[in-house]
Amino acid sequence: MPQELDAVDARILDIVQHDAGLSVAEIADRVGLSSSPCWRRIKRMEEAGFITGRVTLLDNSSLGLNFEVMASVKLALPSRENLDAFEQMVQAWPEVIECMTVTGAVDYMIHIITTDMHAYDNFLRDNLLGSALVSDVQSRIVIRVAKRTTALPLDLVEDIKKPTSA
Repeated sequence: MPQELDAVDARILDIVQHDAGLSVAEIADRVGLSSSPCWRRIKRMEEAGFITGRVTLLDNSSLGLNFEVMASVKLALPSRENLDAFEQMVQAWPEVIECMTVTGAVDYMIHIITTDMHAYDNFLRDNLLGSALVSDVQSRIVIRVAKRTTALPLDLVEDIKKPTSA
């Protein structure tokens, strides 16, 4: 880790990754700082790249986006050019909320959210199988989500300086 974080920084990161809508004053109060030093710490962590953005999380079911799929995608020829071309294509597909290059028998795992089975079938036929880059798609329909979080396990970060006891 190029820049050191201390226990207060870690606490700030933990707070904002769970609720980015809190004001600086509310965050400062929770970590025992005044607003100005807390704001400076947040700005420093943004500039260092520890904080990359702030978003509002939406409930897909409430919005009628009830059909979720994890799909493994194999390219016909996984050359550098084809990998780059596929990754560029994925950027234009709003249904794909995650795309990861993986090891093993397939090239990508993609997480897709859409309205229903018919919408997914259209997406599969028109976008994935409609591309000459793709040779195979294996779809896994999500039945139930047992856990979903965007929070990183900060307690696993060894380089965060722990407070010293006197």
